[in-house]
Amino acid sequence: MRDLRDTYPQAETFTFGDSRALCDQLLALVLSGRKTATCGALRDFEDEGEAMPVVGRRDIALDWDGRGVALIETVSVEMKRYCDVDADFALAEGENDSLDGWRADHRAYFERNGGWSDDMMLVCERFRLVDRADK
Repeated sequence: MRDLRDTYPQAETFTFGDSRALCDQLLALVLSGRKTATCGALRDFEDEGEAMPVVGRRDIALDWDGRGVALIETVSVEMKRYCDVDADFALAEGENDSLDGWRADHRAYFERNGGWSDDMMLVCERFRLVDRADK
């Protein structure tokens, strides 16, 4: 399997999730076409944190071992409070079959990674799959 970092050396890189199992699950959803959105806490992008997504930018999603697996292109970015995320966006994340399931899973994720509140600001990104390492 080729490493997309060799093909797209200028692209930003990131890893989905906070564990190998979650990373593997989310990458599989991206590669299947089911996951076309993701979100993160705004606090993780502030003070020299992660690079803020920008419409048109292409990023490489890495596996847990740092290999480039999927090249995605950002198609929209919105700031929303956690409590304002709607079912359309939640289902586009591909991880759950309902808004309630999304809320439960994302609340647990944010609680593990810096804290959660109903009014916390999220960076909500929609993307499209452009290339994949297994192609």
